[in-house]
Amino acid sequence: MTFTLPDHWVWDFWFARDGDTHHMYFLQAPTSLGDPDLRHRNATVGHATSTDLRTWTVHGTVLRPSGGDAPDATATWTGSVVREAQTWRMFYTGSRFLDPVAHANVETVLAASASEPGAWTKDASVVVAADPRWYETLGDGTWHEQAWRDPWVFADPAGDGWHMLVTARALGDGERDTGVIGHARSADLSRWEVSPPLSVPGAGFAHLEVPQLVQIDGRWALIFSCDSAHLAGARTGERGGIWAVALDDPLGPYPVDRAVLVASEKLYSGRITQDAAGRDVMLAFENIGTDGAFVGALSDPLPVRWENDRLIVEEIAA
Repeated sequence: MTFTLPDHWVWDFWFARDGDTHHMYFLQAPTSLGDPDLRHRNATVGHATSTDLRTWTVHGTVLRPSGGDAPDATATWTGSVVREAQTWRMFYTGSRFLDPVAHANVETVLAASASEPGAWTKDASVVVAADPRWYETLGDGTWHEQAWRDPWVFADPAGDGWHMLVTARALGDGERDTGVIGHARSADLSRWEVSPPLSVPGAGFAHLEVPQLVQIDGRWALIFSCDSAHLAGARTGERGGIWAVALDDPLGPYPVDRAVLVASEKLYSGRITQDAAGRDVMLAFENIGTDGAFVGALSDPLPVRWENDRLIVEEIAA
């Protein structure tokens, strides 16, 4: 059963697992806005739980924008959740639009914590921003936003602290083809040091959204999304959607130039998790309907598997 809300669009989402319970956090905005393009300026984070990834209980809103001059003044966007000892930590995107009409927007990674994954308190001490030594910023005047969003946080496989992957753009001279996977490191999930990107520009993507590092059947993969409108360079004119690339090393470098499309952009923001039987599945938000309009609902789980070095999403194999 597809996840929908009666009076809201839903789109990007992320999971936290607590025993047999899947906690899902999702972006939501009221359909009363009329125009789905306005959802980005009006996004809050909702919460739902399930034991089978199909039937969900909705628990309401857990994060809202802070207003004023805060980094999340306008909206709260996509993130991820990790658990350290008895504390749950959510890293999310704070969005601050500088004008009520223009697209100028500064994105910053922020954090919240909870003793259980349903009641979150923002942690104002955690602010992770794009470092102009390696990343394009709004002040460069080359792009309509300061891209630094969709943090995916994971523990170092060797036990050496934590890593954060971020949707970012490398320094350039205004080229579209500078989308990269940004990187930051931390020993304690509080103090973060921004590092050079883990991929190189020129791979055909103006942005690599909602990145996820995941291990499937013992093999590492990077999952991300890029729509047709933001394909660049040699990929210009191709169709976009959800992409995947097999990795030799989970800590990079990431060869995103070899990424292949695993689902067309009728689905977007694919996330891989395991169902109750331990099977790897992908969920995504339903993006474009048969009439070409935005849908704003979440899919049921779709089985995934490897076919040589290519990730296959069953039922929508590219």
